[in-house]
Amino acid sequence: MTKEIFKEHKSVYYEKLPTHVHVTAHEASKAVANEIADLIRAKQQKGEYAVLGLATGSTPKRVYAELVRMHKEEGLHFQNVVTFNLDEYYGLPSESLQSYHHFMQENLFRHVNIAHEFCFIPDSDMPQALVKTHCEQYEKKIEEYGGIDFQLLGIGRNGHIGFNEPGSHSSSVTRLITLDPMTRSDAAVEFGGLAAVPRKAITMGVSTILKAKRVVLLAWGEHKAGIVKQAVEGPVTEFVPASYLQGHNNACFVIDETAASELTRKKTPWLTDTVVWHQQMIKKAVTHLALTVGKPVLKLTNNDYNENGLSDLLVLYGQAYDINIEVFNWLQHTITGWPGGKPNADDDNRPERAEPAKKRVVIFSPHPDDDIISMGGTFQRLVDQGHEVHVAYQTSGNIAVADDEAFRFIEFVKDYNEKFVISSPRAVAMFDEAEAFLKTKKNGEKDIPSLRYVKGLIRRGEAKNTCRFVGIPMERVHFLDLPFYETGTVDKNPFGTEDVVLIAALIEAVQPHQIYAAGDLADPHGTHKVCLDGIIAALNGLKEKPFIKDCWIWLYKGAWAEWDIDLIEMAVPMSPDQVLKKRAGIFKHQSQKDGVVFQGSDNREFWQRAEDRNKATADLYNKLGLAEYEAMEAFVRWQQF
Repeated sequence: MTKEIFKEHKSVYYEKLPTHVHVTAHEASKAVANEIADLIRAKQQKGEYAVLGLATGSTPKRVYAELVRMHKEEGLHFQNVVTFNLDEYYGLPSESLQSYHHFMQENLFRHVNIAHEFCFIPDSDMPQALVKTHCEQYEKKIEEYGGIDFQLLGIGRNGHIGFNEPGSHSSSVTRLITLDPMTRSDAAVEFGGLAAVPRKAITMGVSTILKAKRVVLLAWGEHKAGIVKQAVEGPVTEFVPASYLQGHNNACFVIDETAASELTRKKTPWLTDTVVWHQQMIKKAVTHLALTVGKPVLKLTNNDYNENGLSDLLVLYGQAYDINIEVFNWLQHTITGWPGGKPNADDDNRPERAEPAKKRVVIFSPHPDDDIISMGGTFQRLVDQGHEVHVAYQTSGNIAVADDEAFRFIEFVKDYNEKFVISSPRAVAMFDEAEAFLKTKKNGEKDIPSLRYVKGLIRRGEAKNTCRFVGIPMERVHFLDLPFYETGTVDKNPFGTEDVVLIAALIEAVQPHQIYAAGDLADPHGTHKVCLDGIIAALNGLKEKPFIKDCWIWLYKGAWAEWDIDLIEMAVPMSPDQVLKKRAGIFKHQSQKDGVVFQGSDNREFWQRAEDRNKATADLYNKLGLAEYEAMEAFVRWQQF
């Protein structure tokens, strides 16, 4: 067997169906849209229907947007297209904002020349006694059109496809199903709260999906990485319904780099391919080995390396001890109590420069609380150590404020105004308008501008309170209110020129030596990613400015995940007292406590998530044989320039 064949054999051993990894979700979506367009055109030439099975949710939106673009700009026609949607919430009228009837109209159907009578979506607004007959008719209708040629899927964090929740049998057909708690929790933001999410849905069955001639499953983001690994590399099981696709002869996963991050070829690439042993790869391999075998780095033996697929490293180094001591030193050198650099110290083995001793720093916070939640201890250290720290809140964060919180705020303002009569008539009218809308607002309905303004004021006040607590003067607190965010919904616009100009203007005004930015691609709502894209675009526009060469960019994670231990380049330890002070800073954001809008399936509050994550990072360093700390905040340096 040749080396090339052996490499392919190892890859197939881990991944049990074809998995195509693209750099970005945008690139992946374009590739899938092109495949669908090719199918439509091929069927048109034969005078046949192109029968598509369609998914809903945020994942396929870019695919639909690309199909719409091809229709408008490249003449892609849909006269011969027949569509069958995977599912629909039971009991939800088709005109509801959260219905999949509405979703398909808004994202595809009304933008292309597809015949209304060729678009089939389960009709769930009917008495339950009629549902079984309707489902049977839905199956029959698919058969009448010759079956589905191309089935598009997403994947839930619990492994569901369509609404085939864990426990669904491979022989299941279109039917009424009770939704899994995780599925309902993930949908809560669309409905304005968990209580409003339907408990049942009508879905195509697993066997219905598997009958499709071609099946493509999409997944984007770190929060899908774990379930993607289970579905692609794990056993076929009803507890991960997406794993059933392993038995299909023409199915594949199309995912982005972040959704692929837990696959064996990404997590432990030395097990599937020949790797180049540079510093980052060595650090990745040795820390993974130490955590796998449960030993500190300095106690790893030659046998540990040989028995875990790392014999190549022994060939390079000769002995485990030589590898161990080098990796241990690399890890040790990431730890610092001086995130802005230690003055008058040798900085050869420190993550930050000693000079200038007093640095200008900009902390970019996507939402008005990410600064304190994600790097509150480091934030406080930078202030206490005398650096000129600026905080830039990139978005208003208004959609994360609950309606009852806005009601309370409006009532306070109106009561205060009534007593002291100091507000302008225009301001009074705005608060009246917001209050009147709240009284008639439907679940999931988009907030009107006046209500978004009120909610933004609430979050702005909380952010100011945190900055006062940390010790930042108000002239160093900047509210950018980037326009891309102001859609009034979870779905945001791509960042535009105006967003980039606002970010670049602040950077140029401050001319920082350090920038801290959210690199958290696990943010399930995507705001962190857009905010980071905006910062990078602004820096690219400023790269010829002299001050940029002295500006280091440090990326922090948010409330959902931490950097892998091998990626961390600066770890800032916190004492028990510092952990408690950070908690107190997070408490300044009262609108984000006690069951917030975006709680998700994780019932912990943000301060609990932050503390658990910071303590887990410290525990990892301790397990690897480093000093034991109460907690740590971690950063990765971005070095595009």
